[in-house]
Amino acid sequence: MLCGCAQDDRPPLGMVKGKVTLDGKPLAGASLVFEPIDPGRASTATTDDNGEYELIYIRKDKGAKVGAHTVRITASGQDSDRSELLPARYNIESNLKADVQRGENTIDFPLTSK
Repeated sequence: MLCGCAQDDRPPLGMVKGKVTLDGKPLAGASLVFEPIDPGRASTATTDDNGEYELIYIRKDKGAKVGAHTVRITASGQDSDRSELLPARYNIESNLKADVQRGENTIDFPLTSK
């Protein structure tokens, strides 16, 4: 029986975790997207209360495609309009880059609001 879910067609992955801070303080509830520079599936994560994250490639599979990525980080405010807390240079106009290697990767993002 074929299910179309074979792991043979998946690219090499690196496990990626790290911490996101804003002005030196942990940024809870931030969403991260690692978009491969070469064609491929993006990996995502959400930071916990300590600002820590671990990327998910698909479903329960952890990691990100090995290679260079553009990283986009968004975080909504707690007010009623849920406006974006972070400057555009971290999301829609992201200048954040990451190079994912095979094995374990720790990639921290010390962001600033100014």
